[in-house]
Amino acid sequence: MTQLIRARSGEITPEMQQVALQEKLEAEKIKDLLAKGLVVIPANKNHQNLNPIGIGRGLRTKVNANLGTSPTFPDWENEIEKLKVSLACKVDAVMDLSTGGEIQTCRQKIIAHSPVPVGTVPIYEAAVKARETHGAVVEMDPDDLFAVIASQAKQGVDFVTVHCGVTQRIVEKLKNKPRVLGIVSRGGSMMAGWILHNQKENPLYEQFDRLLEICLSYDVTLSLGDGLRPGCLDDATDDAQIEELMVLGELVERSRAAGVQVMVEGPGHVPFDQIAANVVLQKRLCHDAPFYVLGPLVTDIAAGYDHIAAAIGGTAAAVAGADFLCYVTPAEHLGLPTIDDVREGIMASRVAAHAADIVKGSPYIKEKDSAMAVARRDLDWNEQMNLALNPQKAREIRRDLNPVEQEVCSMCGEFCAIEMVNKYLGELDN
Repeated sequence: MTQLIRARSGEITPEMQQVALQEKLEAEKIKDLLAKGLVVIPANKNHQNLNPIGIGRGLRTKVNANLGTSPTFPDWENEIEKLKVSLACKVDAVMDLSTGGEIQTCRQKIIAHSPVPVGTVPIYEAAVKARETHGAVVEMDPDDLFAVIASQAKQGVDFVTVHCGVTQRIVEKLKNKPRVLGIVSRGGSMMAGWILHNQKENPLYEQFDRLLEICLSYDVTLSLGDGLRPGCLDDATDDAQIEELMVLGELVERSRAAGVQVMVEGPGHVPFDQIAANVVLQKRLCHDAPFYVLGPLVTDIAAGYDHIAAAIGGTAAAVAGADFLCYVTPAEHLGLPTIDDVREGIMASRVAAHAADIVKGSPYIKEKDSAMAVARRDLDWNEQMNLALNPQKAREIRRDLNPVEQEVCSMCGEFCAIEMVNKYLGELDN
Protein backbone atom coordinates (compact mmCIF):
# COMPACT_ATOMS: atom_id res chain seq x y z
CA MET A 1 0.00 0.00 0.00
CA THR A 2 1.61 3.23 -1.18
CA GLN A 3 0.90 6.68 0.19
CA LEU A 4 -0.96 7.36 -3.08
CA ILE A 5 -3.22 4.32 -2.79
CA ARG A 6 -3.94 5.02 0.87
CA ALA A 7 -4.80 8.64 0.11
CA ARG A 8 -7.20 7.54 -2.62
CA SER A 9 -8.90 5.22 -0.16
CA GLY A 10 -9.49 8.19 2.16
CA GLU A 11 -6.85 7.26 4.74
CA ILE A 12 -4.72 9.91 6.42
CA THR A 13 -1.42 8.23 7.24
CA PRO A 14 1.08 9.29 9.92
CA GLU A 15 3.33 10.51 7.08
CA MET A 16 0.55 12.76 5.76
CA GLN A 17 -0.07 14.10 9.26
CA GLN A 18 3.61 14.87 9.71
CA VAL A 19 3.79 16.71 6.38
CA ALA A 20 0.66 18.67 7.30
CA LEU A 21 2.31 19.83 10.53
CA GLN A 22 5.47 20.88 8.68
CA GLU A 23 3.52 22.81 6.07
CA LYS A 24 0.95 24.28 8.50
CA LEU A 25 -1.89 22.79 6.45
CA GLU A 26 -4.78 20.49 7.25
CA ALA A 27 -3.99 16.78 6.92
CA GLU A 28 -7.12 16.44 4.79
CA LYS A 29 -5.61 18.91 2.31
CA ILE A 30 -2.38 16.89 2.08
CA LYS A 31 -4.38 13.71 1.53
CA ASP A 32 -6.38 15.28 -1.30
CA LEU A 33 -3.29 16.64 -3.06
CA LEU A 34 -1.57 13.29 -2.70
CA ALA A 35 -4.58 11.41 -4.06
CA LYS A 36 -4.49 13.57 -7.20
CA GLY A 37 -0.76 13.04 -7.71
CA LEU A 38 -0.04 16.75 -7.19
CA VAL A 39 2.08 15.97 -4.10
CA VAL A 40 4.39 13.06 -3.32
CA ILE A 41 5.72 11.84 0.03
CA PRO A 42 8.85 9.76 -0.70
CA ALA A 43 8.76 7.24 2.15
CA ASN A 44 10.06 3.73 1.55
CA LYS A 45 8.57 1.38 4.12
CA ASN A 46 12.08 0.08 4.87
CA HIS A 47 13.59 3.50 5.68
CA GLN A 48 13.31 3.19 9.43
CA ASN A 49 14.44 6.59 10.74
CA LEU A 50 12.69 8.72 8.11
CA ASN A 51 11.21 12.13 8.82
CA PRO A 52 8.82 12.37 5.82
CA ILE A 53 8.50 15.47 3.66
CA GLY A 54 6.00 16.45 1.00
CA ILE A 55 6.95 17.71 -2.46
CA GLY A 56 4.48 19.41 -4.76
CA ARG A 57 1.71 21.93 -5.16
CA GLY A 58 1.06 24.35 -2.33
CA LEU A 59 4.02 23.15 -0.27
CA ARG A 60 7.32 24.76 0.62
CA THR A 61 9.93 24.42 -2.15
CA LYS A 62 12.29 21.60 -1.17
CA VAL A 63 16.07 21.34 -1.68
CA ASN A 64 18.11 18.21 -2.47
CA ALA A 65 21.85 17.65 -2.04
CA ASN A 66 23.82 15.10 -4.07
CA LEU A 67 26.35 12.89 -2.29
CA GLY A 68 28.29 9.83 -3.35
CA THR A 69 31.68 8.38 -4.15
CA SER A 70 33.56 8.34 -7.46
CA PRO A 71 36.37 6.08 -8.73
CA THR A 72 38.84 8.88 -7.90
CA PHE A 73 37.39 9.47 -4.42
CA PRO A 74 35.96 6.09 -3.31
CA ASP A 75 35.87 6.77 0.45
CA TRP A 76 32.27 6.41 1.65
CA GLU A 77 33.15 7.77 5.09
CA ASN A 78 33.74 11.19 3.55
CA GLU A 79 30.24 11.08 2.09
CA ILE A 80 28.82 10.48 5.56
CA GLU A 81 30.58 13.67 6.69
CA LYS A 82 28.95 15.47 3.75
CA LEU A 83 25.61 14.03 4.86
CA LYS A 84 26.12 15.44 8.36
CA VAL A 85 26.89 18.86 6.91
CA SER A 86 23.85 18.61 4.64
CA LEU A 87 21.59 17.86 7.57
CA ALA A 88 23.10 20.70 9.58
CA CYS A 89 22.29 22.99 6.63
CA LYS A 90 18.67 21.74 6.82
CA VAL A 91 18.54 20.06 3.44
CA ASP A 92 15.22 18.35 2.66
CA ALA A 93 16.53 15.27 0.80
CA VAL A 94 19.76 13.72 -0.40
CA MET A 95 20.74 11.54 -3.33
CA ASP A 96 23.51 8.94 -3.30
CA LEU A 97 25.16 9.02 -6.75
CA SER A 98 28.05 6.70 -5.91
CA THR A 99 30.06 5.18 -8.75
CA GLY A 100 33.24 4.12 -6.93
CA GLY A 101 34.42 2.07 -3.97
CA GLU A 102 31.94 0.20 -1.79
CA ILE A 103 28.75 1.48 -3.42
CA GLN A 104 26.27 -0.64 -1.48
CA THR A 105 27.97 0.11 1.83
CA CYS A 106 27.91 3.82 1.13
CA ARG A 107 24.20 3.73 0.34
CA GLN A 108 23.45 1.59 3.39
CA LYS A 109 25.30 4.01 5.67
CA ILE A 110 23.61 7.06 4.14
CA ILE A 111 20.14 5.54 4.58
CA ALA A 112 20.95 4.51 8.15
CA HIS A 113 22.16 8.01 9.06
CA SER A 114 19.62 10.03 7.08
CA PRO A 115 16.30 11.19 8.57
CA VAL A 116 15.51 12.87 5.24
CA PRO A 117 14.44 10.98 2.09
CA VAL A 118 17.24 9.30 0.14
CA GLY A 119 17.27 9.01 -3.63
CA THR A 120 19.51 7.15 -6.08
CA VAL A 121 20.16 6.69 -9.80
CA PRO A 122 20.17 2.87 -10.04
CA ILE A 123 21.73 2.73 -13.50
CA TYR A 124 25.00 3.98 -11.96
CA GLU A 125 25.43 0.84 -9.86
CA ALA A 126 24.23 -1.34 -12.75
CA ALA A 127 26.77 0.32 -15.04
CA VAL A 128 29.63 -0.32 -12.60
CA LYS A 129 28.62 -3.99 -12.37
CA ALA A 130 28.34 -4.27 -16.15
CA ARG A 131 31.82 -2.84 -16.61
CA GLU A 132 33.26 -5.23 -14.03
CA THR A 133 31.41 -8.27 -15.43
CA HIS A 134 31.26 -7.60 -19.16
CA GLY A 135 33.93 -4.96 -19.67
CA ALA A 136 31.58 -2.22 -20.89
CA VAL A 137 28.49 -0.34 -19.73
CA VAL A 138 26.71 -0.99 -23.04
CA GLU A 139 26.87 -4.76 -22.35
CA MET A 140 24.60 -4.31 -19.33
CA ASP A 141 21.90 -6.98 -19.02
CA PRO A 142 18.43 -5.41 -18.46
CA ASP A 143 17.71 -8.07 -15.84
CA ASP A 144 20.74 -6.87 -13.89
CA LEU A 145 19.44 -3.29 -14.02
CA PHE A 146 16.07 -4.31 -12.61
CA ALA A 147 17.83 -6.43 -9.98
CA VAL A 148 19.75 -3.35 -8.85
CA ILE A 149 16.54 -1.31 -8.65
CA ALA A 150 14.88 -4.04 -6.58
CA SER A 151 17.92 -4.32 -4.30
CA GLN A 152 18.03 -0.57 -3.68
CA ALA A 153 14.28 -0.47 -3.03
CA LYS A 154 14.60 -3.28 -0.48
CA GLN A 155 17.48 -1.43 1.15
CA GLY A 156 15.22 1.56 1.86
CA VAL A 157 15.74 4.06 -0.97
CA ASP A 158 12.83 6.52 -1.01
CA PHE A 159 12.98 7.74 -4.62
CA VAL A 160 14.81 6.62 -7.75
CA THR A 161 15.78 8.57 -10.84
CA VAL A 162 15.16 6.42 -13.90
CA HIS A 163 15.77 7.56 -17.47
CA CYS A 164 12.70 5.99 -19.05
CA GLY A 165 12.17 8.80 -21.55
CA VAL A 166 15.39 8.21 -23.48
CA THR A 167 13.69 6.12 -26.15
CA GLN A 168 15.11 4.50 -29.24
CA ARG A 169 13.15 6.87 -31.46
CA ILE A 170 14.49 10.02 -29.78
CA VAL A 171 18.07 8.76 -29.77
CA GLU A 172 17.90 7.97 -33.50
CA LYS A 173 16.56 11.46 -34.19
CA LEU A 174 19.45 12.96 -32.23
CA LYS A 175 21.86 11.35 -34.68
CA ASN A 176 20.29 13.31 -37.51
CA LYS A 177 19.82 16.52 -35.53
CA PRO A 178 22.80 16.73 -33.17
CA ARG A 179 23.08 19.13 -30.27
CA VAL A 180 26.04 21.26 -29.26
CA LEU A 181 26.57 19.17 -26.10
CA GLY A 182 24.62 16.04 -27.01
CA ILE A 183 23.59 14.23 -23.82
CA VAL A 184 25.10 15.50 -20.57
CA SER A 185 23.09 13.33 -18.16
CA ARG A 186 25.28 10.42 -17.07
CA GLY A 187 22.31 8.10 -16.81
CA GLY A 188 20.88 9.41 -20.06
CA SER A 189 24.14 8.87 -21.92
CA MET A 190 24.50 5.35 -20.51
CA MET A 191 21.02 4.47 -21.70
CA ALA A 192 21.51 6.09 -25.11
CA GLY A 193 24.79 4.21 -25.56
CA TRP A 194 23.08 0.95 -24.62
CA ILE A 195 20.27 1.59 -27.11
CA LEU A 196 22.64 2.38 -29.97
CA HIS A 197 24.98 -0.52 -29.22
CA ASN A 198 22.25 -3.12 -28.85
CA GLN A 199 19.78 -1.64 -31.35
CA LYS A 200 17.00 -2.26 -28.85
CA GLU A 201 14.44 -0.17 -27.01
CA ASN A 202 15.21 1.29 -23.59
CA PRO A 203 14.30 -1.53 -21.15
CA LEU A 204 13.11 0.98 -18.55
CA TYR A 205 10.54 2.21 -21.07
CA GLU A 206 9.77 -1.13 -22.68
CA GLN A 207 9.38 -2.91 -19.32
CA PHE A 208 7.92 0.01 -17.40
CA ASP A 209 5.34 -2.21 -15.70
CA ARG A 210 8.18 -4.22 -14.19
CA LEU A 211 9.57 -1.02 -12.72
CA LEU A 212 6.17 -0.11 -11.32
CA GLU A 213 5.87 -3.47 -9.58
CA ILE A 214 9.11 -2.88 -7.69
CA CYS A 215 8.09 0.64 -6.65
CA LEU A 216 4.66 -0.58 -5.59
CA SER A 217 6.16 -3.20 -3.30
CA TYR A 218 8.19 -0.74 -1.23
CA ASP A 219 6.44 2.58 -1.95
CA VAL A 220 9.42 3.97 -3.82
CA THR A 221 8.63 7.27 -5.54
CA LEU A 222 9.58 7.39 -9.20
CA SER A 223 11.58 10.41 -10.28
CA LEU A 224 11.34 10.32 -14.06
CA GLY A 225 14.78 11.53 -15.10
CA ASP A 226 15.52 14.16 -17.71
CA GLY A 227 18.10 12.11 -19.60
CA LEU A 228 17.95 14.63 -22.44
CA ARG A 229 18.17 17.78 -20.35
CA PRO A 230 20.07 20.61 -22.04
CA GLY A 231 23.68 20.86 -20.93
CA CYS A 232 24.16 24.33 -22.38
CA LEU A 233 22.01 27.32 -23.23
CA ASP A 234 22.17 26.59 -26.96
CA ASP A 235 20.44 23.22 -26.43
CA ALA A 236 17.66 24.51 -24.19
CA THR A 237 14.01 23.84 -25.03
CA ASP A 238 14.87 21.86 -28.17
CA ASP A 239 13.02 19.01 -29.86
CA ALA A 240 14.76 16.23 -27.90
CA GLN A 241 14.01 17.82 -24.51
CA ILE A 242 10.35 18.40 -25.36
CA GLU A 243 9.84 14.98 -26.93
CA GLU A 244 11.27 13.29 -23.84
CA LEU A 245 8.92 15.38 -21.70
CA MET A 246 5.96 14.10 -23.72
CA VAL A 247 7.06 10.51 -23.07
CA LEU A 248 7.39 11.26 -19.36
CA GLY A 249 3.86 12.67 -19.35
CA GLU A 250 2.60 9.32 -20.63
CA LEU A 251 4.53 7.50 -17.90
CA VAL A 252 3.16 9.82 -15.19
CA GLU A 253 -0.34 8.63 -16.07
CA ARG A 254 0.72 4.98 -16.05
CA SER A 255 2.43 5.40 -12.68
CA ARG A 256 -0.57 7.02 -11.06
CA ALA A 257 -2.90 4.38 -12.51
CA ALA A 258 -0.70 1.73 -10.86
CA GLY A 259 -0.73 3.53 -7.50
CA VAL A 260 2.93 4.56 -7.70
CA GLN A 261 3.98 8.04 -6.61
CA VAL A 262 5.76 9.97 -9.35
CA MET A 263 7.54 13.25 -9.97
CA VAL A 264 9.36 14.55 -13.05
CA GLU A 265 12.85 15.98 -13.43
CA GLY A 266 13.68 18.98 -15.58
CA PRO A 267 16.56 21.02 -16.98
CA GLY A 268 19.49 21.79 -16.89
CA HIS A 269 20.93 24.89 -18.55
CA VAL A 270 18.19 27.31 -19.60
CA PRO A 271 18.27 31.03 -20.46
CA PHE A 272 16.49 33.04 -17.79
CA ASP A 273 13.70 34.14 -20.12
CA GLN A 274 12.83 30.52 -21.01
CA ILE A 275 12.60 29.14 -17.47
CA ALA A 276 8.97 29.99 -16.72
CA ALA A 277 7.86 28.58 -20.08
CA ASN A 278 9.75 25.36 -19.37
CA VAL A 279 7.97 24.91 -16.04
CA VAL A 280 4.54 25.68 -17.48
CA LEU A 281 5.18 23.23 -20.34
CA GLN A 282 6.26 20.49 -17.95
CA LYS A 283 3.23 20.95 -15.75
CA ARG A 284 0.99 20.84 -18.81
CA LEU A 285 2.56 17.80 -20.49
CA CYS A 286 3.13 15.88 -17.26
CA HIS A 287 -0.31 16.44 -15.72
CA ASP A 288 0.87 18.71 -12.90
CA ALA A 289 3.25 16.13 -11.44
CA PRO A 290 5.71 17.60 -8.92
CA PHE A 291 8.66 19.10 -10.81
CA TYR A 292 12.30 18.59 -9.77
CA VAL A 293 14.89 20.84 -11.45
CA LEU A 294 18.70 20.92 -11.54
CA GLY A 295 19.27 24.62 -11.13
CA PRO A 296 18.44 25.53 -13.80
CA LEU A 297 21.69 27.29 -14.60
CA VAL A 298 21.18 30.59 -16.42
CA THR A 299 24.68 30.88 -17.89
CA ASP A 300 27.34 28.47 -19.13
CA ILE A 301 30.39 30.46 -18.00
CA ALA A 302 29.99 30.55 -14.21
CA ALA A 303 32.49 27.75 -13.45
CA GLY A 304 33.39 28.08 -9.79
CA TYR A 305 30.20 30.07 -9.21
CA ASP A 306 27.66 27.71 -10.72
CA HIS A 307 25.82 27.56 -7.39
CA ILE A 308 24.97 31.24 -7.93
CA ALA A 309 23.91 30.68 -11.56
CA ALA A 310 21.71 27.82 -10.33
CA ALA A 311 20.20 29.85 -7.48
CA ILE A 312 19.14 32.57 -9.91
CA GLY A 313 17.48 29.98 -12.14
CA GLY A 314 16.09 28.05 -9.19
CA THR A 315 14.18 31.05 -7.89
CA ALA A 316 12.69 31.72 -11.31
CA ALA A 317 11.72 28.06 -11.73
CA ALA A 318 10.14 27.78 -8.29
CA VAL A 319 8.19 31.02 -8.73
CA ALA A 320 6.84 29.54 -11.98
CA GLY A 321 5.78 26.34 -10.19
CA ALA A 322 8.80 24.04 -9.75
CA ASP A 323 8.59 22.14 -6.47
CA PHE A 324 12.02 20.65 -5.77
CA LEU A 325 15.48 22.14 -6.41
CA CYS A 326 18.57 20.00 -6.78
CA TYR A 327 21.49 21.95 -5.45
CA VAL A 328 24.45 22.88 -7.62
CA THR A 329 27.83 23.43 -5.96
CA PRO A 330 30.77 25.69 -6.88
CA ALA A 331 32.50 22.49 -8.08
CA GLU A 332 29.85 21.77 -10.76
CA HIS A 333 31.57 20.96 -14.08
CA LEU A 334 34.93 20.91 -12.27
CA GLY A 335 35.10 17.93 -9.91
CA LEU A 336 33.59 16.01 -6.99
CA PRO A 337 32.44 18.59 -4.44
CA THR A 338 34.16 19.00 -1.10
CA ILE A 339 32.35 19.38 2.20
CA ASP A 340 32.61 23.17 1.87
CA ASP A 341 31.22 22.97 -1.67
CA VAL A 342 28.26 20.95 -0.39
CA ARG A 343 27.58 23.55 2.29
CA GLU A 344 27.72 26.46 -0.16
CA GLY A 345 25.57 24.64 -2.70
CA ILE A 346 22.84 23.84 -0.19
CA MET A 347 22.69 27.36 1.21
CA ALA A 348 22.51 28.92 -2.26
CA SER A 349 19.60 26.62 -3.13
CA ARG A 350 17.89 27.30 0.19
CA VAL A 351 18.07 31.04 -0.47
CA ALA A 352 16.59 30.44 -3.93
CA ALA A 353 13.79 28.25 -2.57
CA HIS A 354 12.93 30.69 0.23
CA ALA A 355 12.89 33.68 -2.13
CA ALA A 356 10.45 31.82 -4.37
CA ASP A 357 8.26 30.69 -1.46
CA ILE A 358 7.79 34.30 -0.38
CA VAL A 359 6.33 35.01 -3.83
CA LYS A 360 4.22 31.83 -3.78
CA GLY A 361 2.37 33.35 -0.87
CA SER A 362 2.30 30.90 2.06
CA PRO A 363 1.52 33.19 5.02
CA TYR A 364 3.96 31.58 7.45
CA ILE A 365 6.94 31.68 5.05
CA LYS A 366 7.57 35.43 5.43
CA GLU A 367 7.32 35.43 9.23
CA LYS A 368 11.09 35.26 9.72
CA ASP A 369 11.73 38.00 7.15
CA SER A 370 9.34 40.31 9.01
CA ALA A 371 10.96 39.39 12.33
CA MET A 372 14.41 40.07 10.84
CA ALA A 373 13.33 43.58 9.84
CA VAL A 374 12.26 44.29 13.42
CA ALA A 375 15.52 42.84 14.80
CA ARG A 376 17.57 45.06 12.48
CA ARG A 377 15.53 48.10 13.45
CA ASP A 378 16.19 47.34 17.10
CA LEU A 379 19.87 46.53 16.48
CA ASP A 380 19.17 43.20 18.15
CA TRP A 381 22.18 41.26 16.89
CA ASN A 382 21.45 38.05 18.75
CA GLU A 383 17.98 37.82 17.23
CA GLN A 384 19.37 38.64 13.78
CA MET A 385 21.77 35.72 14.09
CA ASN A 386 18.99 33.39 15.21
CA LEU A 387 16.76 34.32 12.27
CA ALA A 388 19.44 33.92 9.59
CA LEU A 389 19.17 30.94 7.22
CA ASN A 390 22.65 29.96 8.42
CA PRO A 391 23.05 31.31 11.98
CA GLN A 392 26.54 29.85 12.38
CA LYS A 393 27.96 31.64 9.34
CA ALA A 394 26.21 34.89 10.25
CA ARG A 395 27.75 34.76 13.74
CA GLU A 396 31.21 33.99 12.36
CA ILE A 397 31.11 36.97 9.99
CA ARG A 398 29.77 39.27 12.70
CA ARG A 399 32.50 38.16 15.09
CA ASP A 400 35.37 38.35 12.57
CA LEU A 401 34.44 41.74 11.11
CA ASN A 402 33.61 43.46 14.38
CA PRO A 403 36.65 43.10 16.65
CA VAL A 404 35.18 45.56 19.16
CA GLU A 405 31.80 44.63 20.61
CA GLN A 406 29.41 47.46 19.76
CA GLU A 407 25.76 48.05 19.01
CA VAL A 408 26.46 49.01 15.39
CA CYS A 409 28.55 47.13 12.84
CA SER A 410 31.97 48.01 11.41
CA MET A 411 30.48 48.96 8.03
CA CYS A 412 28.90 52.25 9.16
CA GLY A 413 30.06 52.57 12.75
CA GLU A 414 29.05 55.94 14.20
CA PHE A 415 27.29 56.78 10.93
CA CYS A 416 24.85 53.87 11.24
CA ALA A 417 21.62 54.91 9.52
CA ILE A 418 19.42 52.77 11.76
CA GLU A 419 20.96 54.10 14.98
CA MET A 420 20.60 57.68 13.77
CA VAL A 421 16.99 57.28 12.70
CA ASN A 422 16.08 55.44 15.90
CA LYS A 423 17.65 58.20 17.98
CA TYR A 424 16.24 61.28 16.27
CA LEU A 425 12.85 59.90 15.24
CA GLY A 426 12.52 58.63 18.77
CA GLU A 427 13.16 62.14 20.11
CA LEU A 428 10.52 63.58 17.78
CA ASP A 429 8.04 60.94 18.95
CA ASN A 430 8.66 62.03 22.50
